Parts: sequence; C-alpha cells; structure tokens
Amino acid sequence: MVRLNVFIRVEEAKRAEVLAVAKELVAASLKDNGCVAYDVFESATRRDVLMICETWKDEECLAVHMKAPHFTTMVPQIESMAEMKLEQFAF
Repeated sequence: MVRLNVFIRVEEAKRAEVLAVAKELVAASLKDNGCVAYDVFESATRRDVLMICETWKDEECLAVHMKAPHFTTMVPQIESMAEMKLEQFAF
C-alpha cells in the first residue's frame, strides 16, 4: 500500500476556497480504483494548515489516479492558491 500526506499551507483569504476544492477532490478520488482512504483534515492548532491523507492499494492505482481529470484539474487549482508539500510512504 501507498500512503500520501499532502500538507497544504493557505492564507486565510483563500482558505474556504481551497477547502472546498479539496473536499471536491476527496469526493471524486474516493471513487477511483484502488483508493483505500482519502480525506482532508483541518489543523486543530493552525488555521493556515490543511492536510489531505490518502491511501492507495498500490503504485499503479496511484499513477492512474494522478492522471484522472479530477486530479489534473483540482490539484493545480489548489496549487495556485496555496503551498503544497507531499510525503509518500510505502507499507
């Protein structure tokens, strides 16, 4: 399995919009083949930090997801409004 933690740092003025796009991305991604879990979290201590946590069956499913229209549309939208940092783990 593959786990991704995507940290999103966003200014207050763009926070609601980024969170809305992230929730839309989550809803679409949960339907992708091989998606075990996919969710967005809000930091309890920092309003400027969100995190998308995703788990995939394998690298192949993740690769297909990264080419899906919802991914190729919504991730650039988030990137245009916020900083993103990715951590990836295999287990």
